[in-house]
Order: sequence, then structure tokens, then C-alpha cells
Amino acid sequence: MSHPSPTPAPAMMPPSWSDPERELAFHTWLQSLAAVHDLDPGSVRAASADASFRRYFRVDTRTGSCIIMDAPPEKENCEPFVRIAGLMHDAGLLVPRILAWDARQGFMLLDDLGPQTLMEVIDPAASPPLPLYQRALDALLPWQQASRAGVLPAYDTALLRRELELFPEWYLGQHRGLTLSHEQRETLNTCFERIMAHNLRGPSVYVHRDFMPRNLVMPARADEPRLGVLDFQDAVYGPVTYDIASLMRDAFLSWDEDFVLDVSVRYWQRARTTGLLDAEGWSQDFGEFWRAVEWMGLQRHLKVAGIFARLTLRDGKPKYLADAPRFIGYIRATASRYRELTPLLRLIDAVEGIAPDATFVMGRG
Repeated sequence: MSHPSPTPAPAMMPPSWSDPERELAFHTWLQSLAAVHDLDPGSVRAASADASFRRYFRVDTRTGSCIIMDAPPEKENCEPFVRIAGLMHDAGLLVPRILAWDARQGFMLLDDLGPQTLMEVIDPAASPPLPLYQRALDALLPWQQASRAGVLPAYDTALLRRELELFPEWYLGQHRGLTLSHEQRETLNTCFERIMAHNLRGPSVYVHRDFMPRNLVMPARADEPRLGVLDFQDAVYGPVTYDIASLMRDAFLSWDEDFVLDVSVRYWQRARTTGLLDAEGWSQDFGEFWRAVEWMGLQRHLKVAGIFARLTLRDGKPKYLADAPRFIGYIRATASRYRELTPLLRLIDAVEGIAPDATFVMGRG
């Protein structure tokens, strides 16, 4: 999974450093770029914090601002970011331009797409912002249409399984303190096999892996129709259903089902005309396609619940686990609709202390 996107930091907060040598290296590097890019080194302040070891700063220029990525090379590999930024640019997406990169030290200077993410301009209490989500589709579809096999790592069975195992290891085991019985482990194994088989049977495309409002940027230029795209360094080649599931079953924002279906139908109508959905009857039947989206979303929700528990318990970032109930809700909602997933629903309900109720389930997955 790509890391949850950066969250805003207080304005004008100068960056702190735990390593004086790295701090000195940073300021030396920045000074070397100041004249070339019209930077004001004294204006550097925290721009955002992120779930990985990367940090982002904002620095003023004579005409605006730039973004600095601080990614310690022993902990973060920036090469995928650089390579995938090129792929996205070639596909017509608005992504940060790399102005300077010190690969050895892990410092990167980027242009600043804009000060606000889509998440920051959306009011969850207001009417759903359909025009903004249509602009999100305007970014997603060209990215998928540019796909070529063999360019990005495969989102295959091995990767899907590793991600799913985060749920029993971190959410159930570490967060809930549950030692799975043999029967419970077998229940998860069976459900995981079904989920993986279901999700790998459709077409493959380039997958962002965290395509959601926190990773989409409102452009600073009023004449720029495209949303900026961030946090794409973990992109893979895999299920076409993944990014639309990520967008509409958001890690940090929930919408009524009517809006989720509205945007998903609009995506389906556009994607099927491009040949992206020529499998499993998806281009003819939205219901078939929507079932595939739900099963893909289920895999993501199980994974993210595990990741959020790990971020809290291992990495000391408790704010992420606060969103876990949203994911448990997503998992239960999907599991309640498919008979093959009833054992998973019962396991989740037992762990969460939820009394089972009579729930309608679909007869097939």
C-alpha cells in the first residue's frame, strides 16, 4: 500500500531535526540551489507529515513556492517516485516536476502544485461535490489508459496475500490482542483465497494504490483544469477496480451510497468506452463491475485496518487508528452482502463485540 497522504502541518513551523549531521547536510544542499531556483532558505517550514519516513517542507521563491522532500535514503527509496512521476507526466497528469534531486542524501526539490488538497476543500457536511469527483476521474482514466504490462511491479497473488496478512497480524493480533484459533485462522485463509481469486480475474492497469482526496491537489493556477496527483511512488500494475474503490471508499471520508454509486457509474460509463473493462462482462453490466469493485475494496479495507494498527502500535502515530472504525464498517458492509463472506462477517462481529443480525446477502460473488 502507498502510505496515507501527508496531513497539513501548522503554518510557518520550521522543521526539526533529530540528526545534526543531516540538518547540516540539508542546509548545505539547499544553499547550493538557492540562486538557481530563486529560493529563500530562511522561509523553509513544515508543509506536511506522512505515514512513512518522508517529510515535506515548503520554501518560498521569488514567484511562489517549492516543495522539498526529505527522504533518508537508508529508509526511503526515491527512485520509484522519480520514475512514476515520469510515467504520469507522459500520460498527461499534473504531477510535481522534479527540479533537483540529491539521490545520495535523499533530498528533492519539487514544484508546488498548490496549497490545498481535495480533502481540505471538501465539506463533508455539504452536498457531495460531484464536479470535484468528476475531475478526479479526469485524472484516473488517462493514467489507466496509458498502462503497459511489464513496466510497474505486478499486483499479484503474493502481494495481495502480504497485504491481507496485515489484518490478522496487526489489527487482530496486536491491536485487539486476539490469538486466532485454528478454526478462525482457517476462516481467514478461506476468505482470503476467495478475495484474491476474485480480484485477480479482471483486467490489469496502472494502479496508484492511494487514489483519494488527500492525494489530489487543487491547482494553484486558476486556468489549470487538472487536479494534481501526489503519493504515487508505490504504484503497481494490477486490478482496474482498485483505484475507483480507493476513491469512493475513502480512508478518511465517507459518502452516502447514492453518491458512491453515482460516481462509480460515471466512471464505468467512461471506462467501458475505452476498452478498460473488456472482461467478465463488466462493460455490459454495471452490476457485475460493481461486485468486482466491492471485493477489491474489501481487500483494501482489510489491509488498511492492519496498516493503521501498525502505524499506531509500532510507529507511534495514533491518529491513524482513530479511523479504523470506518474500515471495519466498510468490511462489515461488504461481507454482509455476499454469502461466501458470511464467515468473515461473523469473525469480525465477534472481535468487535457486535451482535449478529439478519442481513440480506447476495447469492454470488
